[in-house]
Amino acid sequence: MNEVTLDGPDTLRAYQARLGMWIFLATELMFFGPVFLGYAVGRLHMPGAFTSAARHTDVLLGALNTVVLLSSSAAIALATECQRAGVTRLARRFLWITAALGAVFLAVKGYEYAKDLREGLWPGASFHAADMPDPAGGRLFFFLYFFATGLHAVHLTIGIFLVLIVSRQSGRVAAATVLRRQETVGLYWHFVDVVWVFLFPILYLAGRAP
Repeated sequence: MNEVTLDGPDTLRAYQARLGMWIFLATELMFFGPVFLGYAVGRLHMPGAFTSAARHTDVLLGALNTVVLLSSSAAIALATECQRAGVTRLARRFLWITAALGAVFLAVKGYEYAKDLREGLWPGASFHAADMPDPAGGRLFFFLYFFATGLHAVHLTIGIFLVLIVSRQSGRVAAATVLRRQETVGLYWHFVDVVWVFLFPILYLAGRAP
């Protein structure tokens, strides 16, 4: 087991890669920022409608996906530490676990989408507003719900592909290069995780307190 060390040029490239990823993630906030702003405005002006609509989301599936995604973040963090310690094979296994957990998240979300559609919650002409005091407000809530979670799912899918690419490179590319790329992908993955941590309470938990 040989710990991966970065020399001068590798260290500089690592800093540049991390800085580039942070700049990229800052631009990604422009995608999610309007969603959170739209939710805040809707919640402020139609609190009853948003509270009632939120009760129609499946909190158990949302909670399950939260646990899955948090576990995947732990896995990719362990993968990075293993790569840094020179334990390449174990690092690759943790990357595969990360990708697998991401796929589980998407599968659960797909099942939840199918359930939402069966219940008439798609914010279109067939929107079923049972038990909602304000159908227009409920439709707005589910528009934000589908848009935000769909955008998150797209980012997670990209993250899965990036994780698989880095995993494939492990053992075939210089260890320092793999570590640098793994750290960068890890930042992206944690960003996707943090976005969900904010989405879960506002879409699933709002209005459920006794």
